[in-house]
Formats: sequence, structure tokens, C-alpha cells
Amino acid sequence: MSDEEHFRKLERMYIRAPGNDFYAPRLTISHGAAELVIPIDRRFYHSAGAAHGSVYFKALDDAAFFAVNSLVEDVFVLTVTFTTYLTGPISDGAMHARGKVVHAAKSFFVAESVVCDTAGHEIGRGSGTFTRSRVHLTAEIGYC
Repeated sequence: MSDEEHFRKLERMYIRAPGNDFYAPRLTISHGAAELVIPIDRRFYHSAGAAHGSVYFKALDDAAFFAVNSLVEDVFVLTVTFTTYLTGPISDGAMHARGKVVHAAKSFFVAESVVCDTAGHEIGRGSGTFTRSRVHLTAEIGYC
């Protein structure tokens, strides 16, 4: 299988995940990197009228996660740890997250991600560690 085929299968698997129905994200994967866009919806707001931190976490973790899984073609990876920094609010437009792998070993990976608003201003960043799981990438989990 080519890298491009692997990336497209991961993208389709991601979009098919039931939890993504709520967020309507768009994901693009390349070798060791991923870009994610989540349109901001009022349903994401906390009481002060901006997106809740959980949306930042999702954007940052998903971008880093799929940057890592772009390098792993046989199994689903798992987030082991993820640290999130919220550096600015967002209440309209879209979140644009970019993740990249900064360390890759046989079963241990480190990835970083940054999320910006539509104007390109950084509003958050994060980093995490990831490991290979025992869950094979198959059509049963949407990898097709």
C-alpha cells in the first residue's frame, strides 16, 4: 500500500468516527503531519461565549495523533499523555490545528501541535506521547 492510500484510509476512518458528527472536522494527513479544521459552533461555547477547552484539546490531540498514525501502517496508535496550553479565545470562524511528529521510535512517539484561529493567530498548543496499540487497522474500525 502506498503512503497516500494509507493517509486517505486514516482520513476516512477519522471522519466515520461517531464523535465527529458533532464537530464536523476536516482532516488532511501527510507523512509525519496532519492538519485539522473544526468550524466553530455556538454549541461549543462555555458561559463566557467562546469555545470550551475541550474543543482545543480535541483539535490539538487529533492533529498530533494522526501525524503519528501516518507513520504506523498496521495498528491504531493511542495517546498516552497530552499536555494542552490554551493561549487565546475563539468564538467564530474555525480552529486550524497542525500536528507533527518530533520523535519516532519503534513503539514510542512524541508529537506537537499548534491551533490557530481563522486569521492565523495562535490560540493553543500541545504535545503528547503516543504508542502502538493492539488494535489492527482494518475495515471493521473504518480503515478502508
